[in-house]
Amino acid sequence: MLLPDDIDCASRSLLFASMPEDLRTTLMERSVVRNHPRGASLFLQGEPAHHVYVVLWGWVKLFRIAHGGTEAIVGVFTRGQSFAEAVAFRDDVYPVNGEAVTDCRLLQLRAGIVLEMMKYRPEIGTAILSATFQHLHELVGQVEQLKAQTGAQRVAEFLLQLCRVEAGSCTVTLPYDKVLIAGRLGIKPESLSRAFVRLGDAGVTIRQNHAMIADIARLRDFVEQDRAEFWRKAQ
Repeated sequence: MLLPDDIDCASRSLLFASMPEDLRTTLMERSVVRNHPRGASLFLQGEPAHHVYVVLWGWVKLFRIAHGGTEAIVGVFTRGQSFAEAVAFRDDVYPVNGEAVTDCRLLQLRAGIVLEMMKYRPEIGTAILSATFQHLHELVGQVEQLKAQTGAQRVAEFLLQLCRVEAGSCTVTLPYDKVLIAGRLGIKPESLSRAFVRLGDAGVTIRQNHAMIADIARLRDFVEQDRAEFWRKAQ
């Protein structure tokens, strides 16, 4: 059963945000909400992609297993974020595995319902394209991070993405598994610990699975610093 907070959260997701209110309401009424324990498998790589998801609370990871058996993190998603739109609406298979990183609550929408409604509500297609484009934009941003940012900057930007306000101070909740964050950002776990220490100079305090940001603008300035400046300061 969808709670008022669930509806508010899902309405801000990429999947629903650009839809007309009546259409959004109809699709949510035809969705199901499921609670998953930590470690639960949502879907496996190669399975038919029948559903799209919105995280209502908790954390979910998408990953692939390489030939050597190592786990490659493709993405991590938390409250208000949607995933699996592109493959589900193409009647494709999931190219990754999905797993609950923490206890989580997910809105699950069957792709067939959306495709059927699209026949007489074409604006659904616009919403899907918008969500897919935004996911692609984020992927390009991840590549740029790997090429142009230090590990500390990547962590800082990750924290900013979790902020629910645009200015002032903020406290965000991190996944319990810090290895997950490191994998998502393309750094080693020990480098993540050093990055958290480095972010202390930018007003970030880490306590267990919470990051307290003293000033969002200050942290954003840290992210936008040129890499060369870091080298000059280190000399």
